[in-house]
Amino acid sequence: SERGNQRERDRERAQARSGNKAKQNKNDGLTPEQRRERDAKALQEKTAKKAAQSAGGTNAGSGGAVK
Repeated sequence: SERGNQRERDRERAQARSGNKAKQNKNDGLTPEQRRERDAKALQEKTAKKAAQSAGGTNAGSGGAVK
C-alpha cells in the first residue's frame, strides 16, 4: 500500500504542477503581442543578470560553469 500511496501523491503533485502552468498562461489576459513584449523583456533581464554575474568575479563564473 505504500507504493500505492506514493503513486497517488505523485499524481496529485504532477496535476498541481501542470494545472498551475495552464492557469498562469491562460489567465494573464494578454494579447500575443503583449505576451511577446513581456517575454522579450524578461529574457533581456535574465541575460543581463547572467552577464553581470559572470563579470562579477571568478567564483560566480566558475560556479555556473561546473553545473
